[in-house]
Amino acid sequence: MTADRIELYASPNGDRWFLALSATTPRPVVLHVPNQPSGGLPTQIELGSFLAGSGPEHQELLRLIGTLIEGASFEDAPAGPSHWSPV
Repeated sequence: MTADRIELYASPNGDRWFLALSATTPRPVVLHVPNQPSGGLPTQIELGSFLAGSGPEHQELLRLIGTLIEGASFEDAPAGPSHWSPV
């Protein structure tokens, strides 16, 4: 983790997702960094588009948002399925 991004999820195949600031605007985005063998390039995804998904990486961002609402710290929040879901 660096100061400009927070890791949300790392998949078993090595893909990683981060909550980050956009490189072009002062807005938060999800940064997808594909695994090295895939040869893909990192991609910035708008939060609204990202939250339309339902994979574990999406659930982890919702869990993080939920900790802010609940007043809990990110480190103290339990891992696993979340009761937070897109509305």
